[in-house]
Amino acid sequence: MNNMAYILKDSKQIGLFILLSIACWLFIELAGVVIADKTMQIDEQLVLLFREPFDLSDPIGPKWVEELMRDITALGGVGILVMVTLIATTFLLLSGQKKAALLVLLGIATGMVLSFSLKYGFSRPRPDLVPHGSYVYTSSFPSGHAMMSSLVYFTVGEMLAQQQSKRKLKTFFYSVAAVFTISIGLSRVYLGVHYPTDVLAGWLVGCSWALLIYFIYRGIKLRRNRIKL
Repeated sequence: MNNMAYILKDSKQIGLFILLSIACWLFIELAGVVIADKTMQIDEQLVLLFREPFDLSDPIGPKWVEELMRDITALGGVGILVMVTLIATTFLLLSGQKKAALLVLLGIATGMVLSFSLKYGFSRPRPDLVPHGSYVYTSSFPSGHAMMSSLVYFTVGEMLAQQQSKRKLKTFFYSVAAVFTISIGLSRVYLGVHYPTDVLAGWLVGCSWALLIYFIYRGIKLRRNRIKL
C-alpha cells in the first residue's frame, strides 16, 4: 500500500514537471509569434469583442459590470498582491515554517523582478484601439497582473493546501486560486489595457514560476523528513 502511494505521488511530480516544461515551451513559442507581429489581427478582434460596436469607448454590459471588472483587476495590483504575500508569509512564520516563509517571499519577489524585466525586454505597446479602463504605467507583454496574480495566488494556495489533509480542502484552495487568476486576466482585456496574448503569456510565466517554487518547497520537505529519520 505504501509503495503504491509513493508511485502515485512520484507520478504526480513527473506530471507537474512535464506541465512546467510545456508551459515554458508555449511561452517561448507565443513570444516568437508576438514579436513577429502575427497575433495582432486576432488580438484586436478579441479586444473589440468586449466593446459596444457603435461606441468603442463603452465596454459591453451594464455599468455595474464595468465597475466589477475594475474591482477584480485590483486583486492583481501590486498593493493587494504584496499584502497577500505578507499575510501568507506571516502565517507560515507563526506556523513555525521559516524556510517556507522565506521561499514564498523570495519566490514572489524574484517573480516581480522577472515580470518587469520581461516587460522591459519585449516593450510591446499597449492596445490603442479603445480607451483604457484602468491606469497603466508599463509596457504590455506579458501582462503583469496575469503573471503576478497566477504566481501569488497559486503559490499561496499551494502553501495553504499543504496544511490540509482532506482532498476537498486542497481542491478548494486550488480552485480559488484558479478563479482569481482567470478573472483578473479577463478583466485586463475587458478594460482594454491588454491584448489576450499578453494575458496568456502572463499566465504561462506566472504558473511556471509557481511550479518552480512548489518543486523547491517539496525538496525542502523531503530533506527535512530525511533529517528526522
